Amino acid sequence: MYDLLLFFETVPSSTRSIFLVSGLALFLSLEAIIPLFRMEYKKAKHAGINLTFTLITLIINLIGASLIVAAVDFNKTYQFGLLNMVSMPLWLYIILGLTVLDLIGAWLIHWLEHRVKWMWMFHLIHHTDPNIDVTSGLRHHPGENVLRLIFTILAVLITGASFGLVMLYQTISAFFAALTHANIQFPKILDKPLSWIFVTPHFHKVHHHYVLPQTDSNYGNIFSIWDHVFSTTSHIEMENLEYGIDTHMKPEEHSNIKNLLMVPFQDYRQPVGSKFDE
Repeated sequence: MYDLLLFFETVPSSTRSIFLVSGLALFLSLEAIIPLFRMEYKKAKHAGINLTFTLITLIINLIGASLIVAAVDFNKTYQFGLLNMVSMPLWLYIILGLTVLDLIGAWLIHWLEHRVKWMWMFHLIHHTDPNIDVTSGLRHHPGENVLRLIFTILAVLITGASFGLVMLYQTISAFFAALTHANIQFPKILDKPLSWIFVTPHFHKVHHHYVLPQTDSNYGNIFSIWDHVFSTTSHIEMENLEYGIDTHMKPEEHSNIKNLLMVPFQDYRQPVGSKFDE
């Protein structure tokens, strides 16, 4: 266990990049071999849009990395955070650390983005994708990336996580983003039982159904347990799934980078069943 944390604490950025690119290539290959849906779309153009957002994300994350390191150093210097309050076995430290990092750094901000109108306007870009595949997990507005960075730093401070644990969490998080968005068949016999603990491909894809209440459910990133604890789960059969968001179904709205970047600053559109006032 110690060697695992040490590896992620010392692994070069170039190696982490290789992991991410290799994972993307793996799921792109699986999408061609065992697709969940036969979607009629220009995959290269679709990937180009989503990867453009990824490049912007990388720039923001490079800037944010120094802030995360500063939070980790603060924890180490002052023995700050929940994990530093009591002595525990390393395996428990890792499990508790990962689950609480996931709660605050992913589930909580995701839930808030569906509950606070101005946050939703930034997150909306992720939901406009009408063709969910492995690149869709990379489709986030720069404004949303800043929000998620803030909550990641908050999660690091609250947990008191070490740098190795943070890097382990972010690596697992990136893998799950690729897995759960990938357009691949996943055995139902495995998906259902695993979804009680982990976010599985079918569990997350329900979140991308184009109308409420499914849109406002299944917020999990790595662990689905938080959705079960807070009663934010929903279900729909995969054959009835329709991707996108009902307020932005026109191609010029969901497949134009310039428009997508401007969506948070456009007038709010109320979907059927919306909680927000006009």
